[in-house]
Amino acid sequence: MARRRRPVRIANCSGATPDPGQIMLTQATGHLLGSGRGLGQRESQPVDVITGDYLAEANIAENAEAFHAGRHPGWVASALTGIELTLGQVFQRRGGLKIIVNGGCLNPKGLAEKVQTLVDERVKKGDGDENVVKVAYVDGDDLLANVEDILLGNANDDRGEGKRRTRLPHLDAENEQVHLAKDADDFLGSDGHEQEPSTAPTTNNKKKKGTKRRKIVAANAYLGCRAIRAGLELGADIIICGRVADASPVMAAAAWWHGWADTCFDELAGALVAGHLIECSTYGTGANFAGFDELMAAPRAGRGGSGAGGPEALWNLGCPIAEIDAAGECVITKHPGLNGYVTEEVVKCQLLYELQGNIYLNSDVKADLHAITVRQLGPNRVHVGGAKGSPPPPTTKLAVFYQGGWQGEMTVNANGYAVSDKYDLQEFQVRRQLREWGKLDSLDVLEFQRLGVPAGNPRTQLAGTTSLRIFAQASDGPDSVRAVVAAWSHVFMQHFPGMHCSLDLRLMAVPVPFLAYFPAVVEQSRIEEAVNLLGVCDSSTEKAGAVVKRVVMGPPRVTEKLAPRESYDSANTMNLEAFGPTELVPLGDIMLARSGDKGANVNVGFTPRTGLSKDPEVWDWMRSYFTLARMREMMGDDWRDEYHVERVEFAGISAVHYVVYGVLGRGVSSSARLDSLGKGFGEWLRAVHAPVPKRFLDRGYRERSRL
Repeated sequence: MARRRRPVRIANCSGATPDPGQIMLTQATGHLLGSGRGLGQRESQPVDVITGDYLAEANIAENAEAFHAGRHPGWVASALTGIELTLGQVFQRRGGLKIIVNGGCLNPKGLAEKVQTLVDERVKKGDGDENVVKVAYVDGDDLLANVEDILLGNANDDRGEGKRRTRLPHLDAENEQVHLAKDADDFLGSDGHEQEPSTAPTTNNKKKKGTKRRKIVAANAYLGCRAIRAGLELGADIIICGRVADASPVMAAAAWWHGWADTCFDELAGALVAGHLIECSTYGTGANFAGFDELMAAPRAGRGGSGAGGPEALWNLGCPIAEIDAAGECVITKHPGLNGYVTEEVVKCQLLYELQGNIYLNSDVKADLHAITVRQLGPNRVHVGGAKGSPPPPTTKLAVFYQGGWQGEMTVNANGYAVSDKYDLQEFQVRRQLREWGKLDSLDVLEFQRLGVPAGNPRTQLAGTTSLRIFAQASDGPDSVRAVVAAWSHVFMQHFPGMHCSLDLRLMAVPVPFLAYFPAVVEQSRIEEAVNLLGVCDSSTEKAGAVVKRVVMGPPRVTEKLAPRESYDSANTMNLEAFGPTELVPLGDIMLARSGDKGANVNVGFTPRTGLSKDPEVWDWMRSYFTLARMREMMGDDWRDEYHVERVEFAGISAVHYVVYGVLGRGVSSSARLDSLGKGFGEWLRAVHAPVPKRFLDRGYRERSRL
């Protein structure tokens, strides 16, 4: 298509399955459902494309077995609801509004056929002819049927019928300093099949004898943007995807709009960043923001009100919009009539969320973020630029989920004196009873996690209460997990003074199956990424959604091998004493942070609070203070020798970024960690005390923030 001049306006409508479908209509109209306000008010401009991300790493696997057994449709219900509500807008705008969602999940074809049925019904009612609204779906991500071949290696190799089962390459395996969880690839089994040794060290290479193969329930590759773009070029108005990378729909829309070639890597890198910034819905407009207390204390900006915002300032937030220009740079904004805050600090924190480091990977481009910049243009308008692109790797991520076993948990509480001794006693009693019964060794995981510290001189009982979370996992069946609550019950009347708990013990007494995650890599040449354009059904006897055109993309034509990830301490650091007198305060007094999960790992980025981000002395202090060794120090008793830390800097946004490998075990879906998504990791580190130069401290804000 011809290159267009103005930026394309792409609105996000979902960042997770719980986001309600009505947000899609809100983004199409610029006002809340039922509010009566429209695009003509507050000078809101229409959007060209609406994208929705419904898939976290574990979403696809959650319903995989039910889908394959015919008990689940395989798609995300809120995605269908959003399209149903918004379809009238698509008809009215006649090609002027596109919708791209990954809510097809396990069954993009099925959801596309359902949407095509809705389109057919409107056509029959006279809302338009059969060419007004076209539906397509992208497939090729689902490799479950081929995963055994991938496990066996190249089907065209010369090892013949006697070829050995090779270990599926782990995403982090090429980094020799990363220790994978000891059970990371146990699902491949050791039941008499010869295996090649793992290519990466593990925390413990000793494995249970006779480990059985675990059933793989989902294996989905992360697709790029090229099939989506091809669908737009075929005239599709609604494109349903499965497991595409989070930013791929935004990249596709920008590439289609501006007519970029597949080798316009700088432009694609910019669009990748834009997609990253808006794909988590309201995270881009003030949600999950470390500076939320500043927003609540500030005048209400979302609807032009005055006075302190309070909690209402962060209620009913609108989702973000990315305006992407022909060079791939973007402006992050929102509809003026909706609540929310689009500020430099909000955008910086979202930029730091769930990064791998300074190179952001996608199936179609690598984005170098070294020179990224973020600049406020005006109220709720932030410019982002500086990303540089290069060819993608020949591989992409393959999310493999398998039956991990059974798990359960329970919580007991304590008050008053000697809380640590009380929990020592409880743990000893349960472990000793399990050992007496011969059940202790049947548990793969048994942790007694101590939550909180009781307030001194508490004014209420709750203020003086802490909790002990007992978490158990077993791969050999639910009985091993049930034994934990049985042991606890057996010694119940021997409890420490004041022990109390919820009377509902079902989380442990009725163990639930869990899925474990293996982030692998797969050659893109193994993937048949394609877009399928559906046709209108013009007869009551025809099945809706017949494919009228299928375009197979093939792997990217230009690729380059991944280089080792960078990790470094800052060059030419300053002596911390040069910054003058210090005060031991929580880092959060001067720092914002954002953290999240990356497979088995946690990422966290630090950037200054509002008012300090432009101060070059603050940046000099940050790059000198936040070293590789400092992360190990800040993690305190949570640090484990098997963890590995990587560190990079983004000078253009005054940010230091870390990845800590191994914190989440095998990943979110099976992690024993209470903060299994890593979202609280950054907030914990902001509470760690640090010797901060007094000249950086805004004492008035600090005192207010601790009330």
